[in-house]
Amino acid sequence: MSGDQVITLAGEQLVLMGEKAIWWPEQRALLIADAHFGKAAAYRSLGQPVPHGTTGTNLQVLQQALDRYPVEHLIFLGDFLHGPGSHAPGTLDQLRAWRRLNPTLRIVLIRGNHDHRAGDPPPDLAFEVVPEPLLLGNLALQHEPHPHPERHVLAGHVHPVFFLSGRGRQRMRLPCFHSSGQVTLLPAFGAFTGGFAVERKPGTQLYVVGDGQVWPIAP
Repeated sequence: MSGDQVITLAGEQLVLMGEKAIWWPEQRALLIADAHFGKAAAYRSLGQPVPHGTTGTNLQVLQQALDRYPVEHLIFLGDFLHGPGSHAPGTLDQLRAWRRLNPTLRIVLIRGNHDHRAGDPPPDLAFEVVPEPLLLGNLALQHEPHPHPERHVLAGHVHPVFFLSGRGRQRMRLPCFHSSGQVTLLPAFGAFTGGFAVERKPGTQLYVVGDGQVWPIAP
């Protein structure tokens, strides 16, 4: 648990992890947003020169997160696959090999905007695919960060990042968790994703992620 941050939302204790994920002890659940598996493969299918190995890297980090806590339930808050090109054989072979290492893990995907375009994961990955919101405990799990009328929302989609300013013109861009009164945003899990810059504002709390650590940014 070293380097993680424990917070409470709507009476639910959550652990913000350095792997850009959330562990929910009460539910024995690991929550991940915006993995965008196969994004690099999709870009390469369009002739774009993008890096190789991102799927393998993301799966290594995912397995590390699963191994750190007693997880029985893995929930993706949308955008598991990036697009139709994500169904490339190399990408799916790696996902299937990872799934064979975790045969009893219950996996749920809440469809996001990219999932509608990419299509559902292949049946042999044994995902449960559901629309948003997924109501669990006192929280509403979603892809889109729309407030829920009755519950605090955990969502993805935005890919929040925060710029830390140093001396002179030095700036460091870090993924972050962004929590407000109604909605908490998870950072994008995928290594090959963009980011939307967020700012410190009254009534919000930021937790930045770097070097496997999570730490709060003072309002």
